[in-house]
Amino acid sequence: MSYEFNGSTIEANEKGYLENIDDWSEELAVEIAKTESIELTDKHWDIIKYLREEFINNHGNQPNMRNITKAMKTTWGGKVDTKSLYSLFPMDPSKQAGKIGGLPESRRKGGY
Repeated sequence: MSYEFNGSTIEANEKGYLENIDDWSEELAVEIAKTESIELTDKHWDIIKYLREEFINNHGNQPNMRNITKAMKTTWGGKVDTKSLYSLFPMDPSKQAGKIGGLPESRRKGGY
């Protein structure tokens, strides 16, 4: 699979995850999100940026739902639960946001 973007072909695996993290840009993220039927809001971007920061600055760490929920409680304040994250990324927030964020596919099977 690949994405046609700005006159270039961006390579991705069969599930749509980028082959090269350096090909990612915020503009490409918007296009990937469209293929996932998601219109990105500030809350979407908060999660995407958190996942990218963790991956890039923390030795390839790919946070699970519990850690994402905790981080978004800090970022957004108030009550944040997995249901609110799934309302943003219905196909699994950690994986779908990672895909839109240009990260490799998570090999985690879920849980905490």
